[in-house]
Amino acid sequence: MFASLIISALAVAGVSQAAVITERAIEARGCSPPNVDAAAIALIEKYEGWVDHAYLDPTGHWTIGYGHLCSRAECTDVPYPKPLSKANGEKLLQADLKIAEACVAEDISSKIHLNANQYGALVSWAFNVGCGNVKTSTLIAELNKGDNPDAVAAAQLPLWDESDGEVLPGLKARRAAEVALFKTATKTGALPAKGC
Repeated sequence: MFASLIISALAVAGVSQAAVITERAIEARGCSPPNVDAAAIALIEKYEGWVDHAYLDPTGHWTIGYGHLCSRAECTDVPYPKPLSKANGEKLLQADLKIAEACVAEDISSKIHLNANQYGALVSWAFNVGCGNVKTSTLIAELNKGDNPDAVAAAQLPLWDESDGEVLPGLKARRAAEVALFKTATKTGALPAKGC
C-alpha cells in the first residue's frame, strides 16, 4: 500500500517515469527510508530557492518550485497550474524528497548508523546532485567502508561545488551548510532504515 501511494504521488507530482521505476524497485525490496526532518527541508528550500514559474537552472535544465527538475520544456509535465502555488510546490518537493531519501537509504550499507542530521545532509546533497552521482561517489564508498562519518562528510561534500567545471558560490555555500548539519549532534537515529 505504501509503495502504491508513493508511486501515485510521484506520478501526480510530475516526477519522471525513471524516478517512479526507481522508487518501485526500492519499495519492492521492502526499503522504508525515513523522512528527513525540518532542518533538512529548511536547508533544501533555502538553497533551491522558490520560483513559481518554469525557468532554466544554471545547468540548462527546466525547473520549477523548490528545484523540481522537469522532464519537459517549460515544465509542461507538471500537472499544477502556473504560476505554481506554494502548496503545490510543497507537493512537488515532498515527492522529490522521497526519491533522494530512497537513494541515500539504499546506497548506504545497513551496517552504517547515521543520525537524522547526517541523513538529512546527505538527502540534501542527493536532491541536488542526483541519485546516480550519489551511488558512484567516493563519499558513499568511504562511509560504507566504515570511515569516520564526520571526517568523510567534511572532506567529500565540499568537493561537489562545481557545475560544468565551474565552482558555483551557491553550491559552495550549500555544501558548507550540509557539512554543518551533518556535524550537528542529535540522538535521533535515521539509518539503517528498515529493509534497506
